[in-house]
Amino acid sequence: MLRQERVDETCRSTLIDWLVQIHYNFNLLPETLYLTVNMFDRFCSIHQIARREVQLVGIAALLTIAKYEEIYPPTLKDFVKISGDAYTPE
Repeated sequence: MLRQERVDETCRSTLIDWLVQIHYNFNLLPETLYLTVNMFDRFCSIHQIARREVQLVGIAALLTIAKYEEIYPPTLKDFVKISGDAYTPE
């Protein structure tokens, strides 16, 4: 997060709290949450993201890791609904 110019630690903390709630609601494996945060941090260490894209990057990381780790992962439609329809599946 040191390389991020627009996103700070409090924004990351808010995202992770939100991801923990989603993780709990979907009853996902602990590894899914740990790997999601790891993927988000790695992405942020390479790419600059805007504040409005933080939730999108978090959802994309969770979707990717859930497809890898979970037997029955949540669908893309579920993640769009959770984000308050702020994003489209495209």
